[in-house]
Amino acid sequence: MMFRLAWRNLWRNPRRTVVILTAVCVGVFGMIFIAALMQGVGDQMVRNSIATLVGSLQVHHRGYREDPVVENTMTDPAEPAAALAAVLPPGARWSRRVRVNAVAGNARHSAGVTLVGIEPDREGGVSFIGSAVVEGRPLGPGDPYGIIVGRALVEKFETRIGRKLVLMSQAADRDIASRAFTIVGVFRAELAATEKQFVFVSLAAAQEMLKVDKGVSEIAVLLPDGADPGPTADALKAALPERYEIHTWRELLPMLTAYIDMNEGFTVVWYLVVFIAMGFGIVNTLLMAVFERMREFGLLRALGMKPGGIVRGVLIESALLLILGTAAGNGAAFLSVAALAENGINLSAFAAGVEYAGMPRVIYPAFSWTSVLEANLTVWVLGLAVSLYPALKASGITPVAAMARV
Repeated sequence: MMFRLAWRNLWRNPRRTVVILTAVCVGVFGMIFIAALMQGVGDQMVRNSIATLVGSLQVHHRGYREDPVVENTMTDPAEPAAALAAVLPPGARWSRRVRVNAVAGNARHSAGVTLVGIEPDREGGVSFIGSAVVEGRPLGPGDPYGIIVGRALVEKFETRIGRKLVLMSQAADRDIASRAFTIVGVFRAELAATEKQFVFVSLAAAQEMLKVDKGVSEIAVLLPDGADPGPTADALKAALPERYEIHTWRELLPMLTAYIDMNEGFTVVWYLVVFIAMGFGIVNTLLMAVFERMREFGLLRALGMKPGGIVRGVLIESALLLILGTAAGNGAAFLSVAALAENGINLSAFAAGVEYAGMPRVIYPAFSWTSVLEANLTVWVLGLAVSLYPALKASGITPVAAMARV
């Protein structure tokens, strides 16, 4: 009975009801869609960063993170390798690397780069470089003079496949080590900065050039999708001696971690801002409806209806408005995200700006059911809370006061 009365009262003024339904729908759509965009940006930044030589976690010699020089290499990589074999869950992959700062030069140009010696057969399952070569060929195991460089570096150095590139860095004996490599492949990355920063040679070639024997700078581990690196890192810390350090990607990428934390806080603020705008509309609409029906409420009180019954009736009208509005808003948000799931939002026209911010060039919105639930709960709970004021206003009318109103 109460629901039927509330439903009929809702459509006494269809224009006003449609306006407030539109406001609720747009508000819920904005909450969910913006949250999906931010979630998508965050997820892509995490995936790109993990794939760009970070992995889920890394093992280093103690002190390497503070001073990444060749002296801080792990001289006995077999020891952490044995611990990894005992600790890692099924499906996890790992790869050893030598990573040092170096200077790359040819006849025309020179620039600082990061020299990465990789195991080509293992690196493919750990980082982006396994599938990023778009010209030429990948490195072969033990390739002594082959080097893979980024497309942006090729353009900057005005070079091409088959040309020489000389790398210089400090060797383990503190002398300057240099070697001429032949460009055998060109890779593409999400960010042009990555293409300019990294050059890849085989692990054996890097070890020979830097005179580190079998030493490696880091061991990168990629865990199966969705796996929390924290417990694995704790198990490795317990299994390895003190001279090793284990860091998860959150510790290796503090800026990205801060962005994700800030993103969560911004989502809450965004929800509140949208709801405040929406809440004023709900209160205003219900107050108008209540003041128009004061004589009706007075008649109901005269017929014996308790004030609680009037409050319940107004709240049911508000609940119906919120249910219809949130349903439409959820539907619009789901359809919008589904429409963008394949091609995303292409920001290539603003490539320089988005790269400076570390964002991907194409954004794919991603739903977080937690965000969807939070948005709906925010609207429902706060919507009913702000509806209490007009409901109490209506319940406070007396039959005499109602009949005296013009």
